[in-house]
Amino acid sequence: MKISAAELEVLSVLWEQPGIAASDVHEALANDKDWTSRTVKTLLSRLVEKGAVSTQEDGRRYLYIPAIDEESYKAKAAGQFIDRVFSGRAAPLVAYLADSRGLTSQDIQDLEKLLGDLKK
Repeated sequence: MKISAAELEVLSVLWEQPGIAASDVHEALANDKDWTSRTVKTLLSRLVEKGAVSTQEDGRRYLYIPAIDEESYKAKAAGQFIDRVFSGRAAPLVAYLADSRGLTSQDIQDLEKLLGDLKK
């Protein structure tokens, strides 16, 4: 399932606050995005069509609930990206990130801990 960057922003709100109305999604995005309520409703409709979000009637409105798990989605998307761009290897990705964006000392500590946990 291909989810656009704009759809992912809407889905991220729903992962944080599942079961909210379109107006609540619009409000949650208002500080970061200059989207109209209609734009948010269009993005929600697309996510429903793709099966990424389900709806539940609540009187005269619909509540939107993520139909896909955040961690599962991120794992699959990251895997697809690594497969497509880095031939399925994580090490070149980390090397690229280190070269292009630099790693903070906290990033290095986190990576060392991760590698240590993986070796166990």
